[in-house]
Amino acid sequence: MNWREICPSILRVACAVLVAGTFLAWSMSATAQPQPAEAPANDYLINDSHFHLTNYIQEGTDIREFLGIMGTKVGRVALFGLPLQQEWSYENSGDFAPTYYLQSDAPLYYYSSDVDVPFAKFGSEPVYLSQMRAMLKRHPKTTIIWAHLGLGRVVRPVKDQAAIVEAMLTDPAFNHVYFDISWDEVAKYLGTAPDSTRLVADIINRYPDRFLFGTDEVAPESQEKYLRIYDQYRPLWDLLDKKASEKVRKGNYERIFDQGRRRVRAWEQVNVKYPRD
Repeated sequence: MNWREICPSILRVACAVLVAGTFLAWSMSATAQPQPAEAPANDYLINDSHFHLTNYIQEGTDIREFLGIMGTKVGRVALFGLPLQQEWSYENSGDFAPTYYLQSDAPLYYYSSDVDVPFAKFGSEPVYLSQMRAMLKRHPKTTIIWAHLGLGRVVRPVKDQAAIVEAMLTDPAFNHVYFDISWDEVAKYLGTAPDSTRLVADIINRYPDRFLFGTDEVAPESQEKYLRIYDQYRPLWDLLDKKASEKVRKGNYERIFDQGRRRVRAWEQVNVKYPRD
């Protein structure tokens, strides 16, 4: 198997660690910034817990332009970069300069640690699931958002994926762990087959405090492109009860990130010594 075929699974693991490790990324409130039009308080469609302002060649949307793209439909956004760089190999793609890792078989340069993730044998436990659970249990005081429900483009959903997630939701040892449903590949898994959509909706309706919406969009050029993941989830939104939908789309973000901000400020008061004037 070509290393390039494994790369998407590496990326998804790295992304999960990134979201966990940088949970207190800059959370931007659109209501605190100049907007083309003013939306009523909390009248947005979503808050976005997983967004990349820059792409795979470290270019991206200007932050001021992105505020316009958010418009009156997106309230707050957790901003991330991308800790890697896509190589432009003329041998591989000729005059085309790729900006996404699936556009080329050329290597990626990683700026964070990553691991080669082999594929699990059919019928066996997903690779590194036990290690991931152990790592999560070692940090009970850290709020962790596990990206993409642990899924990826090559890391296919296993037959009992719902059981794996629900087992963590019911285990008090993982009360500090949340799941985001970001990325169009996850939306394909969860929103295209009616049986899968109903299964996911049932779990979210029973545990509405543990899921967050995110786009995982990368440097969008328009609001239409930015919100395409939200639109892909339309079948799921239709099956969630009103309270669960509100929490997944907006409420959980506000609760978790606001609490995180308060905890950081409290830690700074005790541990950071500012110079006196």
